[in-house]
Amino acid sequence: MNWTPLTTISALGNDENIVSFFVFHLHPSSFILHPFLMNHIWSPWRMEYIENNNKEAGCIFCSAQEREDSAENLIAFRGESAYVILNRYPYTSGHLMVVPFDHKANLEDLDPQTRAEMMELTTRCITILRRVYHPQAFNMGANIGEAAGAGVKAHVHIHIVPRWAGDTNYMTILGDTRVLPETLERTYARVRNGFLEA
Repeated sequence: MNWTPLTTISALGNDENIVSFFVFHLHPSSFILHPFLMNHIWSPWRMEYIENNNKEAGCIFCSAQEREDSAENLIAFRGESAYVILNRYPYTSGHLMVVPFDHKANLEDLDPQTRAEMMELTTRCITILRRVYHPQAFNMGANIGEAAGAGVKAHVHIHIVPRWAGDTNYMTILGDTRVLPETLERTYARVRNGFLEA
């Protein structure tokens, strides 16, 4: 069977040596990926998720706020009506969420004071992330409702995601995988200290 080479993607290390190299071939039924040289990305902290992948009963945000603040519940700061928590499965390092203490599905169900504090905390998150991580940009917003992609649709929350040029690479596109440069524990410590120093 004749396969036609379609494209080549290579990833270069700092010393300009090729560290990963793939060639796609056009096949009548699918694209075939052939690794000529494959590196391994070790993420041992993922084993806990693999071995304990049952969803937590109840609301994860309500459960988190009932526990003592630490790298376990990931709450970095508590306000009067809302708090800041790290995303346990972040898009990038420093991915934060602002969550009201009240279990409400929609912003309009919250009182004006809570909505105002959520926006103020969002602003503080951006300020601290700028100082700690020096991102080039941000994504900020809320997914309200299942059709909008809300992961926890019954408890409204705001996402703050720091961004850098090139932070979406071939791993995301081809492997549906994000590569993060630090552990959640390290991110938690940096963000929490950022709030303490503010």
